[in-house]
Amino acid sequence: MALVAVHTIGAEAAIVLLCSVTVARFLFPANKRLPLLFTLVPLPVVAAVVAVAMLDAKLSVRIYPVLVNLTMLGAFAVTLWRPPSMIERFARVVEPDLPRCGVIYTRKVTIVWCIFFGINASIALWTALQPSWRIWTIYNGGISYAAAGTLFAIEFFVRRRRRGAR
Repeated sequence: MALVAVHTIGAEAAIVLLCSVTVARFLFPANKRLPLLFTLVPLPVVAAVVAVAMLDAKLSVRIYPVLVNLTMLGAFAVTLWRPPSMIERFARVVEPDLPRCGVIYTRKVTIVWCIFFGINASIALWTALQPSWRIWTIYNGGISYAAAGTLFAIEFFVRRRRRGAR
């Protein structure tokens, strides 16, 4: 999407579009039961994208996935020091009386997601600094989403298997 936007409407307009969508997600959250911290996550991304855009509009579009991953890493990591962990918060929406073993498990899953966001941000940064938009698009428009989906699916099956074992 970003590549098409950059080439059809220009980098500056693509930035406005990205920032508008991000702010709209903040103003109109899809899930009103999400923690406030998770709702506020997009705001630093918008600020950083605008700041980078003042120097290099195309780079700011390419840096967007890096900033999103770093912000998600920050949001998840903060909950490791200020419990409940992010995954525990999500789990308690479905299971308010989460047992102690569930709390321990969700903390470990939160750590795994932190590692994922750190690795994903690193690769996204590497692709953003490459001269090829193709490399950036393939990774940030496909591979990173497939990786996140795979991690989510693996965790889902592990969780189901653990629950069945009890």
